[in-house]
Amino acid sequence: MTLFKIAGKNIRKNFTNYFLYFASMIFSIVIYFTFVSLKYDSTISSATEGSQKISSAFSGAAVVLIVFVAVFIWYSNSFFTRKRKKEVGLYSLLGVRKKQIGRMLFYENFLMGILALIIGIALGAVLSRFFVMILMKVMGYAVVADFTISPAAILNTFLVFMIISLITSVQGYRLIYRFKLIELFRADQEREKEPKSSLIIALLSVALIGFGYWLALQNILTSKAWATIGYMLTPLVILISVILGTYLLFNTLTVTLLKLARKHKKSYWRGLNLIGTSQLLYRMKGNARTLTIIAVLSATTLTAVGTAYSTYYNTRTNAALANPNSYMFIGVDRTATGKADQAIEQAAGHKVLYHESIPLLEVDADTSGLNNAQGSDEQSFTVISSSDFNRLAKLQGRDDVISVKGSEAAVLEPAYLEGISPEYVGSSIKLKGNGIHKTIQFKTLKNYNVLNLGTVYSTIVVSDDMFAELKPNAKAMAVEAYGITHQDKAKELTKQLEGILPENAGLSSFYSVYSQGMESSGLLMFMGGFLGLVFLAATGSIIYFKQLTEAGSDKARYVILHKIGVKKREIRKSVAKQVLFIFALPLAFGIAHCAVALSALSKLMMTNLVVPVVSCMAVYVCIYLIYYFVTVHAYCKIVTNTK
Repeated sequence: MTLFKIAGKNIRKNFTNYFLYFASMIFSIVIYFTFVSLKYDSTISSATEGSQKISSAFSGAAVVLIVFVAVFIWYSNSFFTRKRKKEVGLYSLLGVRKKQIGRMLFYENFLMGILALIIGIALGAVLSRFFVMILMKVMGYAVVADFTISPAAILNTFLVFMIISLITSVQGYRLIYRFKLIELFRADQEREKEPKSSLIIALLSVALIGFGYWLALQNILTSKAWATIGYMLTPLVILISVILGTYLLFNTLTVTLLKLARKHKKSYWRGLNLIGTSQLLYRMKGNARTLTIIAVLSATTLTAVGTAYSTYYNTRTNAALANPNSYMFIGVDRTATGKADQAIEQAAGHKVLYHESIPLLEVDADTSGLNNAQGSDEQSFTVISSSDFNRLAKLQGRDDVISVKGSEAAVLEPAYLEGISPEYVGSSIKLKGNGIHKTIQFKTLKNYNVLNLGTVYSTIVVSDDMFAELKPNAKAMAVEAYGITHQDKAKELTKQLEGILPENAGLSSFYSVYSQGMESSGLLMFMGGFLGLVFLAATGSIIYFKQLTEAGSDKARYVILHKIGVKKREIRKSVAKQVLFIFALPLAFGIAHCAVALSALSKLMMTNLVVPVVSCMAVYVCIYLIYYFVTVHAYCKIVTNTK
C-alpha cells in the first residue's frame, strides 16, 4: 500500500475528529470565494454603475480574510498534530523512516485542503446568487441576480487556499523532525503543574481593565487624560491596557478564584466538582493565552458588526435629518420650476403630501460671540421666519413650535456635537451687510432642521417682525419644499428632476442621501456580518479543538470513574460545567469590552446604538451556544466511550 493510499485511509477512519476543522475550512473558502465572486459580479457592477468603491471594499475584505483564515487554519492544524503524536511515534517504532512518515502527514493535510477547496468552491458557486441578492437587498437595489460563475474568482480562491494548504501540509511534515520518540509517546500524558496565584497581579489585572474602560468612556474633547497622553496615542494605551489586563485576569485572577472555590469544602466535594475544578485549575495557565485571544476577537467582532449594523439601522433617520423634505430646490427659473412641479404631481407610485413655497433670506454674520474655537469669525446663515418654520414643521409631523420675539432667535443644527459645535444658547451674533446692523441672541437650539441641508446654509429662526425688517436689504429667495409618499423609492423621479432643474437651483432630495447611505452602510453591514461569521466560526472552533485535545488526555480518568460506579449522566454534567466555564469567560469579557467600546462610540456619534447592538449580541450568543453544545457532546462522546 502506497503512502498516498495510507493517507487517504487515515482521513476516512479519523473523519469524525477532522469534521469541524474540515467544515470550518469549507466555510472559510465559501466566504472568501463569495467575496471574490461579488467583486467580479456583473449584476452588482451594473446596479452600482461600476462603482470603484465596491470593488475596493471587497478587495480589502478579501485581504483581511486571507490573513485571518491562514492564521486560523495554522492554529487549528497545530491542535491536530498533538492528537497524532502517538501514532507518529508508533510508525517510528515500527521502523518507518522519518521521511516517509513526514510525506504521509503531508499527503493527509494536502488531501484535506484539496477536498475542502473543491467542496467550498462548489458550494460558493451555488450560493453566490443568494449572496448577491442579499447584498442588493441591503444596499437598496431591486434587481434580479443572474446565476454566473466567475473563472477569475475560482482561480483566485484556488491559488490562495492551495498556498495555505501547502504551508499547513509542510507544518505536518516537520512534525516528525521536531520531537524525540519518547516525547511523541508521552504527548497525552504531559501534565501541567498547579499554577501559582498572586493577589497583587490579580488586583493589577482588574486595575488595568478598569483604567482602560475609564479612559475609553472619557469625553474626548474635554478629557485632561486624553490631552495629556495624546489623542493619537490614547487609543493604543486603551488597547494595550485592556488586552494585558484580560490576559492577567485569565492567568491569575481566575486561578485565585478557583483556589478559593476549592477551599469551600461543601460545594467542592459535591459530585464531580473536585474533578472539574482541579482540571480547570491546572489548565488555566495554559488556556490563558487562548482565552485572551478569543475574548479580544469576540470584542472586535461584536464592535465591528454592531457598528456596521448601527450605521445601517440609522440610515433612514440620518437621511431625514439631512433632508427632511422629499425634495427642495430654489425657484430660480419659473419654467423649470413649473416642469418640476408637474413631474412631481404626475409621478407614478407617488402622492404629494404637501407643497410649500418658503421665503428665505441669506445673511452674513459676525460669529465671534459664539466662542467657536473650530471655525472662523464670519459665517453665512439662512434665515426663516417663525411662522414659516412652524407651518413647515407641522407638515413634517413635528409636534414643536418656536416662539421668538424682538432680537431673539433659534438655531437649527442637526449635526450639533457638544464640545465641537458653537455654544449657541445664550450667545449672540451680529448680522451684517448693506443696510443690515442687527444683533440677535440665541434663545433655543433645535437638533433638527425643517429645510434640506443640501439647499441651504445653517438655519436660524427669527420673529416675523425681524424677518420683515431684514428682507429689504438681505438676499431673498424662495424655495419649493415637497413631501411625497414612498420617498425612499423615488429613483426615477429624482433622475427626472435632476434633468429638469438647473444646477443653481440647488436640488436636494431625501432619496439621494438615503440611497447613498443604504449603499455604503449596506455594503459595510454585509462585509461586517460575513467577516463576523468567519471570526465567530474561528473562535468557536479554537475552543472546540482545545477541549477535544484535553478530552483525549482526560479519557483514562473518566474511564476509571465510570468503572468505580460514576454514572455517565454525572460525567456529562461535570463536563458541561467545565466546558461552560471555558466558553463563558471569554464571551462575557468580549461582550463587556464591546459594550464599553460602543458606549464610547455612541457618545462620539451622538447616536443611540442600543437596539442594533443588542440584536447583534443576541445573534452572536446564540451561535456561540451552538458551538458550546456541540463541544460538550463531542467531549462526552470521547470520555464516555469505553470500548
